[in-house]
Formats: sequence, C-alpha cells, structure tokens
Amino acid sequence: MSKKSILIIDDEPEILNLLSRFLGKNPNFTVATFSNPVSAISNFESTDYDLVLLDIMMPQMNGLEVLERIKAKKEDQKVVMMTAYSTLDKVLKSHKEGATNYVMKPFSSLEALEKKIIEVLEH
Repeated sequence: MSKKSILIIDDEPEILNLLSRFLGKNPNFTVATFSNPVSAISNFESTDYDLVLLDIMMPQMNGLEVLERIKAKKEDQKVVMMTAYSTLDKVLKSHKEGATNYVMKPFSSLEALEKKIIEVLEH
C-alpha cells in the first residue's frame, strides 16, 4: 500500500491524540487532526485526503453536516463515521449521505480500527 493521508475530525482532544499517535505509527499513514469541524472543512477544501474519520456528535457542527459538505466537494471521498451514540437513524442517514462505513466509540481495539481503515482504503 502506498502512503495514505487520513484526516481525523473529532471535538474530543483525547480521541484526536490517541488516534493520531496510534495511526501515526503506521508508516503507510500520514495523519492530520482537527477538533473544530469548521476549520477541518476549510482545510479539506485545499488538501486531498484518502480517508476522513469523522465524529458524528460535535458542538460546532454535527458530523452529518460535515459529511454533506465533504461529499459536495469530493463525491467519492471515503469517510468513516465515528460515534459513541449509535442510533439506527444516524447510521442510516450517514450511509444515505455517502459515508463508507462507521465505527463505535469507545473502540473495541485500535488494531481492529486500523484493520477497518485499511479495508476501506483498499476498496
């Protein structure tokens, strides 16, 4: 696998730190993080990412709104939604809006998350 760039958008600094450190250890990944979805969208418009990890519940703007803006800019963008509050409605809406996949927080294991990321990137 060639080097892949991952954008992580989550309002929780602990999650950003954890994912950045863990995924940054993989030599095939470069990782950028944003705690503010508005700033992340601005960055997304000027930078290409292979994958976006996106939290659904954020105070400034919810993840479904961010997903909609990302897809408007780059229709084929791979996006994995992250949520601690899985409701069928949100999962269905994120798929309808074009999310590639979703993961539950807290993560069952970081290794399982990494495996899912690799699977999404390879398809």
